[in-house]
Amino acid sequence: MDHPIQGLMKAAMENLKEMVDVNTIVGEPVQTADGGIVLTVSKVAFGFGAGGSDFSANDVQKVQGHPAFGGGSAGGVSITPVAFLVVNKDGVNILHLQNATHLAEKVIELAPQTIDKIQSMFQNNKKQDQSHYPKNPDEIA
Repeated sequence: MDHPIQGLMKAAMENLKEMVDVNTIVGEPVQTADGGIVLTVSKVAFGFGAGGSDFSANDVQKVQGHPAFGGGSAGGVSITPVAFLVVNKDGVNILHLQNATHLAEKVIELAPQTIDKIQSMFQNNKKQDQSHYPKNPDEIA
């Protein structure tokens, strides 16, 4: 027999699952007059809690087959639009609603350039270090 808290948790999770699907995060496509498509991109955050307490059962509850239990559960969802994805004849663009949203995108864009610069620094340092050492063992004396 399942514990009553399992029923509370299952009901709350099923209701949260019904509220959020892929169209919540990436919205339904909207066709523009010039033939483009606009999609909303959102940040979704979940919160969930459940708790309960068992009480000592008296004879009446034992006979009726119900455990002495008190409990509750709660859940919540926060959906915040962060950007619009615009697809048109000019290509694909992301229009951020907040300036800080595109920070990760910039880091990813700059990563190859940064790695190239670091590699060239190491290569330059290696060349400089090698130029300080004599090339011929006879020059050591």
